[in-house]
Amino acid sequence: MGKINIDLETLYDKTGSIYKLVVMAAKRAIEINAGAAQLTQHQKDNVIATALQEISEGKVSFKARKA
Repeated sequence: MGKINIDLETLYDKTGSIYKLVVMAAKRAIEINAGAAQLTQHQKDNVIATALQEISEGKVSFKARKA
């Protein structure tokens, strides 16, 4: 397993909340694991690392649902 080198501050700036970051990364990792196309050029073996890379590049965003 390789080292994940993604800046936490960049991820936090993209989401505004650690909670949102964790939820986004988990949901995106599940999508990738289910066969969704990767949105980043950086091929990683770890789906969590891929999801975090996509978030840091701004290719995945958070859209809140209305209650």
